[in-house]
Amino acid sequence: MSRIGKQPIKIPQGVKIQVEGATVRAEGPKGKLAQPVPAGLVPKMVDGTVVIERGSDERQVRALHGLARALVANMVHGVKDGFERKLEIIGIGYRAQMQGKAIQLALGYSHPIVFPLPEGITAEIDKQTAITLRGADKALLGQTAARLRALRKPDPYKGKGIRYAGEVVRRKVGKKAGAK
Repeated sequence: MSRIGKQPIKIPQGVKIQVEGATVRAEGPKGKLAQPVPAGLVPKMVDGTVVIERGSDERQVRALHGLARALVANMVHGVKDGFERKLEIIGIGYRAQMQGKAIQLALGYSHPIVFPLPEGITAEIDKQTAITLRGADKALLGQTAARLRALRKPDPYKGKGIRYAGEVVRRKVGKKAGAK
């Protein structure tokens, strides 16, 4: 039995959960989300909690049990409190600013980059070099942060670029060190 999959998901105050067939819907102060549960798994409401049960002991169903429970738990947490991802912009002349529902970035290219934010994701920019992304959907938030970072990945020689807050970039030694 999956240790994570068998744990019940507690429903916090202010969150409404509906189980419709193989789909779990959650509604809370931060928004509405729906999560389909893979075939072979059955979501059920039991005493104010959501439980994901297995229909069989097939290998594929066992493999997806913990994943399905984690996705539903993340959805419940997201509509209650939301998720947050921080990015840092490092480099001279590199900066960001809000432009309506988009982020305008100057990243050393010959033109500014306008990055539209997907529906359900909000951004705050502090001091033009720190971007804070917030949203209820953890997967969409992570994907948006990864797409932003991919616009200018951290350079291994100078460390310039967009990185996650707290990310450690391994620096390489330049030409000078190897020449002799």
